[in-house]
Amino acid sequence: MRRPGCLGMALALVLLAALFGVASSWTGSGPAEKDLAVVVPSGATLSRAATELEKAGAIGSADRFLLFARVLGSDAPIRAGEYQVPAHASQSDVLELLQSGKVIQRRVTVPEGMPSVLVHQALMRAPHLTGSVAVPEEGSVLPDSYNYQRGDTRQQVLDRMQKAMREYLATAWKRRKPAAAVHSPREVLTLASIVEKETGKAAERRMVAAVYSNRLKQGMPLQADPTVIYPVTKGRPLGRRILRSELSAKNGYNTYASPGLPVGPIANPGRESIDAVLNPAATSALYFVADGTGGHVFADTLEQHNANVRKWYAIRRARGEM
Repeated sequence: MRRPGCLGMALALVLLAALFGVASSWTGSGPAEKDLAVVVPSGATLSRAATELEKAGAIGSADRFLLFARVLGSDAPIRAGEYQVPAHASQSDVLELLQSGKVIQRRVTVPEGMPSVLVHQALMRAPHLTGSVAVPEEGSVLPDSYNYQRGDTRQQVLDRMQKAMREYLATAWKRRKPAAAVHSPREVLTLASIVEKETGKAAERRMVAAVYSNRLKQGMPLQADPTVIYPVTKGRPLGRRILRSELSAKNGYNTYASPGLPVGPIANPGRESIDAVLNPAATSALYFVADGTGGHVFADTLEQHNANVRKWYAIRRARGEM
């Protein structure tokens, strides 16, 4: 006859083995052979999430996952969104991931100076966004990177872009300096978009803004090439030299043919160009031309400017560009 003590020990060992098996199943490697994207819908319960996880192959059984989660897991709520479940993630890790809210972040990037036709193109090409949008008003989008989740609408993302511009412009307008030549937030966007297109060097923005501000104050035409190109391409690259007929065309944008600012922005300016227009450099410069290094050289007088232009032409001839 087996003694009671031996029977109790055997039962304890069986129980320990069972508990070890449960723990191993909960924390051991899961069935996913590769990283998986799983969407937890808004308002989904843990049961619904478990069903989606099983469908995707992230867990072996929704029922078993629910049972283990209730017994061994945290009672923290899960959060909606799209998650990347790593290959062989344990059931325990999967639950923690859903409770963490660390969803996949997708992104649409609007570089400084991007015209609205290309912002529209970027939104329409962004994967996993839904719906359609019209081309936004030029200058209404603040250049930046904008995160979104699968299932968001394109209009939602565009709304965030435009809200960011309204908020930044309102804040920047309050900081404007007396040297600024613009008289409204709309004029800020218009002049800043020209500055954005004229220089790619951050250190030059305030100088370029100063040249155009000085010209506006003196009633001189701005003569900014990007304003000639905009009506032709709506902000896309021209891909050729500007035609003489385009330089004389009166269309509301061409600052060779008409004095003052164009009728509106020619691109979506970034924060630094907006700030430059509202606080231009202290200079009497009225001209600038390329210096051959990607930047510009500035001049106070036409005589100085013409000398700088001759130097630029000499550089271009040496390069075989003329």
